[in-house]
Amino acid sequence: VQLQASGGGLVQTGDSLRLSCAASGPTFNPHGVAWFRQTPQRGRELVTAVRWKDGKTTYAEFVKGRFTVSVDSASNMIYLQMNDLKPEDSAVYLCAARRDSGSLYYSGAFDTWGQGTLVTVSS
Repeated sequence: VQLQASGGGLVQTGDSLRLSCAASGPTFNPHGVAWFRQTPQRGRELVTAVRWKDGKTTYAEFVKGRFTVSVDSASNMIYLQMNDLKPEDSAVYLCAARRDSGSLYYSGAFDTWGQGTLVTVSS
């Protein structure tokens, strides 16, 4: 399985972006998928995670009410709708998948990673 993230770019404060993550491979049926973000200052942070089977979601406090994760299991796509973007949201955003059941709350739990897409929010 491979993950390919896209949709990043340069936007202004208050703008919106939609990131996409395409999963490819013979079989994609993970326990869960997630979006992380990474900066040199803050390292890698969990943004949101979603359980593939039932769609249960978890969001970091710093994105609640602004970001929404969704999945299209028929197309093996994971989306991250980001609204009301702030300069502190600037980061490389990575999608990840965990094959087996277990925690979806830390980066070490995920066994497949996409290459990341850069989001830059100007003030």
